[in-house]
Amino acid sequence: MGRMTGKVALITGAASGLGKADAFRLSEEGATVVLTDIDKAGQAVAKEISSATGNPTRFYQHDVTDGARWQEIIDAVEAEFGGLDVLVNNAGIALVATIEDTTLEQFRLSNAIMNEGVFLGCKTAIPAMKRRGGGSIINMSSVASHLGYPVFFAYSAAKGAVRSMTKTIAIHCQMNGYKIRCNSIHAGAIDTPMVRASFGTLGMDVPDPDSPDAANTVGIGRPVDVANLVLYLASDESRFMNGTELMLDNALTIQ
Repeated sequence: MGRMTGKVALITGAASGLGKADAFRLSEEGATVVLTDIDKAGQAVAKEISSATGNPTRFYQHDVTDGARWQEIIDAVEAEFGGLDVLVNNAGIALVATIEDTTLEQFRLSNAIMNEGVFLGCKTAIPAMKRRGGGSIINMSSVASHLGYPVFFAYSAAKGAVRSMTKTIAIHCQMNGYKIRCNSIHAGAIDTPMVRASFGTLGMDVPDPDSPDAANTVGIGRPVDVANLVLYLASDESRFMNGTELMLDNALTIQ
């Protein structure tokens, strides 16, 4: 316990799914956690986490495509907590559509949230982390940035951009001596509301992550599987890990 004591972490898309699991895990280890989401349900999640862990949490309603709002939130975090140590760019959507079916509006929306949103988050957080003396940026990409998923065309395109962006940010910060690390997580299917909705749209059953044969098949992961990796990247234990893409897919991408 206490691996995140004294650290302040901001997590986007934290009202449910992976973001919620990340927030719980970091708070359990002593972090002050700031949750943001376009969904006001994040307010109740923040209270739930604070009650369970005893550590400070805050919630800000947040459209990650709004650059001015990004600045407002980070300014508020610095004013209240003294700085920002960790940014988890987690907010995302998954629209089920191939290249032929995807509309321009859908493509722009997916990239606005998962490409431009990550850009805005990193751009706004870096100056704050410089003032703090360093930090860790964790960008949620996906196995979709490595594999061909025709029915997730716009999602794959946006996550591919996150993969490349992460590496250039890592090198930029290193070259300038900022002591800011930037890594990306590439998860396979994880049992979240977004993934369940996608499976439903495709007419597929969601695998049981606790089934007896789960260890012998690719299967589906739990949100805590991702949250444990986020914790490692957020903590000082990963101080020498930078610009890396971490696969969390039960060997899916090497089959």
